[in-house]
Amino acid sequence: MPLPINFNLYLITDRHQLPAGQTLPAVIEAALQGGVQAVQLREKDLSVDELLPLARELRSLTCQYGARLLINDSIDVALAVGADGVHLGGHSLPTEIVRRNIGVEMLIGVSTHNRTEIQTACEQGADFVTFGPVYATPSKAVYGAPQGLQALTEACMNSTLPVFALGGITSARAAAVRAAGAHGIALISAIIVSSSPKTAARAFST
Repeated sequence: MPLPINFNLYLITDRHQLPAGQTLPAVIEAALQGGVQAVQLREKDLSVDELLPLARELRSLTCQYGARLLINDSIDVALAVGADGVHLGGHSLPTEIVRRNIGVEMLIGVSTHNRTEIQTACEQGADFVTFGPVYATPSKAVYGAPQGLQALTEACMNSTLPVFALGGITSARAAAVRAAGAHGIALISAIIVSSSPKTAARAFST
Protein backbone atom coordinates (compact mmCIF):
# COMPACT_ATOMS: atom_id res chain seq x y z
CA MET A 1 0.00 0.00 0.00
CA PRO A 2 1.41 3.45 -0.91
CA LEU A 3 2.65 5.64 1.92
CA PRO A 4 0.62 8.78 2.68
CA ILE A 5 1.87 11.94 0.99
CA ASN A 6 1.53 14.79 3.46
CA PHE A 7 3.11 17.51 1.33
CA ASN A 8 1.96 19.40 -1.75
CA LEU A 9 4.88 21.70 -2.60
CA TYR A 10 7.87 19.73 -3.90
CA LEU A 11 11.06 21.63 -4.72
CA ILE A 12 13.58 20.04 -7.09
CA THR A 13 17.13 21.35 -6.87
CA ASP A 14 19.31 22.62 -9.69
CA ARG A 15 22.35 24.48 -8.43
CA HIS A 16 23.20 25.58 -11.99
CA GLN A 17 20.19 27.93 -11.92
CA LEU A 18 21.18 29.66 -8.68
CA PRO A 19 21.58 33.43 -8.79
CA ALA A 20 25.16 34.65 -8.55
CA GLY A 21 26.52 34.54 -5.01
CA GLN A 22 23.89 32.11 -3.70
CA THR A 23 24.52 28.63 -2.35
CA LEU A 24 22.11 25.74 -2.67
CA PRO A 25 21.70 25.17 1.11
CA ALA A 26 20.95 28.86 1.66
CA VAL A 27 18.30 28.91 -1.07
CA ILE A 28 16.76 25.67 0.18
CA GLU A 29 16.56 27.00 3.73
CA ALA A 30 14.83 30.16 2.54
CA ALA A 31 12.38 28.05 0.51
CA LEU A 32 11.67 25.89 3.55
CA GLN A 33 10.98 29.03 5.56
CA GLY A 34 8.51 30.01 2.84
CA GLY A 35 6.55 26.78 3.06
CA VAL A 36 8.27 24.16 0.89
CA GLN A 37 7.41 20.80 2.43
CA ALA A 38 9.59 18.43 0.43
CA VAL A 39 12.89 18.70 -1.43
CA GLN A 40 14.33 16.48 -4.12
CA LEU A 41 18.12 16.67 -4.29
CA ARG A 42 18.71 16.33 -8.03
CA GLU A 43 22.29 17.15 -8.96
CA LYS A 44 23.04 14.51 -11.56
CA ASP A 45 26.53 15.72 -12.45
CA LEU A 46 27.91 15.29 -8.92
CA SER A 47 29.86 12.22 -7.89
CA VAL A 48 28.76 10.30 -4.80
CA ASP A 49 31.65 11.86 -2.86
CA GLU A 50 30.40 15.32 -3.83
CA LEU A 51 26.72 14.54 -3.36
CA LEU A 52 26.96 12.96 0.07
CA PRO A 53 27.99 16.05 2.10
CA LEU A 54 25.39 18.14 0.29
CA ALA A 55 22.74 15.52 1.05
CA ARG A 56 23.76 15.54 4.71
CA GLU A 57 23.41 19.31 4.86
CA LEU A 58 19.98 19.24 3.24
CA ARG A 59 18.92 16.38 5.50
CA SER A 60 19.76 18.57 8.50
CA LEU A 61 17.81 21.50 7.06
CA THR A 62 14.74 19.47 6.13
CA CYS A 63 14.66 17.90 9.58
CA GLN A 64 14.92 21.35 11.15
CA TYR A 65 11.86 22.53 9.22
CA GLY A 66 9.87 19.30 9.38
CA ALA A 67 10.12 18.70 5.62
CA ARG A 68 10.80 15.60 3.54
CA LEU A 69 14.03 14.93 1.64
CA LEU A 70 14.21 12.66 -1.39
CA ILE A 71 17.36 11.85 -3.33
CA ASN A 72 17.23 11.56 -7.10
CA ASP A 73 18.26 8.06 -8.25
CA SER A 74 20.90 7.38 -5.58
CA ILE A 75 19.62 4.71 -3.20
CA ASP A 76 23.00 4.55 -1.44
CA VAL A 77 23.06 8.27 -0.66
CA ALA A 78 19.42 8.23 0.45
CA LEU A 79 20.12 5.41 2.89
CA ALA A 80 23.39 6.93 4.08
CA VAL A 81 21.82 10.24 5.12
CA GLY A 82 18.52 8.85 6.36
CA ALA A 83 16.50 10.54 3.62
CA ASP A 84 12.75 10.07 3.44
CA GLY A 85 12.93 8.47 0.04
CA VAL A 86 14.18 8.44 -3.53
CA HIS A 87 12.91 9.87 -6.79
CA LEU A 88 13.22 7.82 -9.97
CA GLY A 89 13.40 8.96 -13.58
CA GLY A 90 13.27 7.32 -16.96
CA HIS A 91 16.77 5.85 -16.70
CA SER A 92 16.53 4.69 -13.10
CA LEU A 93 16.21 1.15 -11.85
CA PRO A 94 12.64 -0.17 -12.07
CA THR A 95 10.47 0.92 -9.17
CA GLU A 96 9.80 -2.64 -8.04
CA ILE A 97 13.55 -3.34 -7.68
CA VAL A 98 14.13 -0.12 -5.78
CA ARG A 99 11.25 -0.97 -3.45
CA ARG A 100 12.82 -4.33 -2.64
CA ASN A 101 16.08 -2.58 -1.75
CA ILE A 102 14.77 0.28 0.39
CA GLY A 103 11.83 -1.42 2.07
CA VAL A 104 8.34 -0.14 2.69
CA GLU A 105 9.11 2.78 4.99
CA MET A 106 10.81 5.05 2.44
CA LEU A 107 8.99 7.07 -0.20
CA ILE A 108 9.39 6.47 -3.91
CA GLY A 109 8.46 9.21 -6.35
CA VAL A 110 8.52 8.55 -10.09
CA SER A 111 8.73 10.97 -13.01
CA THR A 112 6.04 10.26 -15.62
CA HIS A 113 4.98 11.79 -18.91
CA ASN A 114 2.07 9.64 -20.04
CA ARG A 115 -0.66 7.31 -18.82
CA THR A 116 1.40 4.15 -19.38
CA GLU A 117 4.23 5.40 -17.19
CA ILE A 118 1.77 6.38 -14.48
CA GLN A 119 0.19 2.93 -14.57
CA THR A 120 3.58 1.23 -14.34
CA ALA A 121 4.55 3.37 -11.35
CA CYS A 122 1.28 2.48 -9.63
CA GLU A 123 1.74 -1.24 -10.26
CA GLN A 124 5.37 -1.36 -9.19
CA GLY A 125 5.01 0.24 -5.78
CA ALA A 126 5.55 3.99 -6.15
CA ASP A 127 4.01 6.37 -3.62
CA PHE A 128 3.49 9.36 -5.91
CA VAL A 129 4.31 10.58 -9.40
CA THR A 130 5.27 13.81 -11.07
CA PHE A 131 3.63 14.50 -14.42
CA GLY A 132 4.66 16.94 -17.10
CA PRO A 133 5.72 19.14 -18.56
CA VAL A 134 2.37 20.84 -18.11
CA TYR A 135 3.58 24.17 -19.48
CA ALA A 136 6.60 25.06 -21.61
CA THR A 137 9.85 25.22 -19.66
CA PRO A 138 13.49 24.99 -20.80
CA SER A 139 14.41 22.41 -18.16
CA LYS A 140 11.85 19.94 -19.56
CA ALA A 141 12.15 20.75 -23.28
CA VAL A 142 13.77 17.36 -23.88
CA TYR A 143 10.40 15.74 -23.07
CA GLY A 144 8.68 17.48 -25.96
CA ALA A 145 5.84 19.94 -26.22
CA PRO A 146 3.96 20.92 -23.06
CA GLN A 147 1.06 18.61 -22.34
CA GLY A 148 -1.38 21.18 -21.03
CA LEU A 149 -4.10 21.17 -18.42
CA GLN A 150 -6.34 18.67 -20.18
CA ALA A 151 -3.60 16.03 -20.20
CA LEU A 152 -2.93 16.79 -16.53
CA THR A 153 -6.62 16.37 -15.73
CA GLU A 154 -6.71 13.00 -17.47
CA ALA A 155 -3.50 11.91 -15.74
CA CYS A 156 -4.95 12.74 -12.34
CA MET A 157 -8.22 10.98 -13.11
CA ASN A 158 -6.41 7.82 -14.18
CA SER A 159 -3.87 7.66 -11.36
CA THR A 160 -4.40 5.85 -8.08
CA LEU A 161 -1.40 7.76 -6.72
CA PRO A 162 -1.02 11.45 -5.87
CA VAL A 163 0.06 13.40 -8.95
CA PHE A 164 2.40 16.39 -8.76
CA ALA A 165 2.20 18.72 -11.74
CA LEU A 166 5.59 19.72 -13.11
CA GLY A 167 6.85 22.09 -15.76
CA GLY A 168 6.51 25.84 -16.14
CA ILE A 169 4.21 26.26 -13.17
CA THR A 170 4.11 29.75 -11.71
CA SER A 171 2.16 30.98 -8.73
CA ALA A 172 -0.36 32.49 -11.18
CA ARG A 173 -0.95 29.03 -12.69
CA ALA A 174 -1.11 27.15 -9.40
CA ALA A 175 -4.88 27.42 -8.94
CA ALA A 176 -5.59 26.03 -12.42
CA VAL A 177 -3.20 23.14 -11.83
CA ARG A 178 -4.87 22.25 -8.55
CA ALA A 179 -8.30 22.54 -10.16
CA ALA A 180 -7.16 19.97 -12.73
CA GLY A 181 -6.82 17.48 -9.89
CA ALA A 182 -3.14 17.67 -9.01
CA HIS A 183 -2.33 16.70 -5.44
CA GLY A 184 0.54 19.16 -5.50
CA ILE A 185 3.10 21.13 -7.48
CA ALA A 186 6.69 20.19 -8.26
CA LEU A 187 8.96 22.97 -9.43
CA ILE A 188 12.51 24.16 -9.91
CA SER A 189 13.09 27.60 -11.38
CA ALA A 190 10.07 29.40 -9.91
CA ILE A 191 11.86 29.22 -6.57
CA ILE A 192 15.51 28.44 -7.31
CA VAL A 193 16.13 31.48 -9.52
CA SER A 194 14.11 33.89 -7.40
CA SER A 195 15.84 36.76 -5.64
CA SER A 196 13.67 35.85 -2.64
CA PRO A 197 13.08 32.06 -2.47
CA LYS A 198 11.14 32.48 0.75
CA THR A 199 8.67 34.90 -0.85
CA ALA A 200 8.45 32.77 -4.00
CA ALA A 201 7.67 29.66 -1.98
CA ARG A 202 5.11 31.49 0.11
CA ALA A 203 3.26 32.51 -3.09
CA PHE A 204 2.61 28.80 -3.76
CA SER A 205 1.72 28.05 -0.17
CA THR A 206 -1.18 30.51 0.11
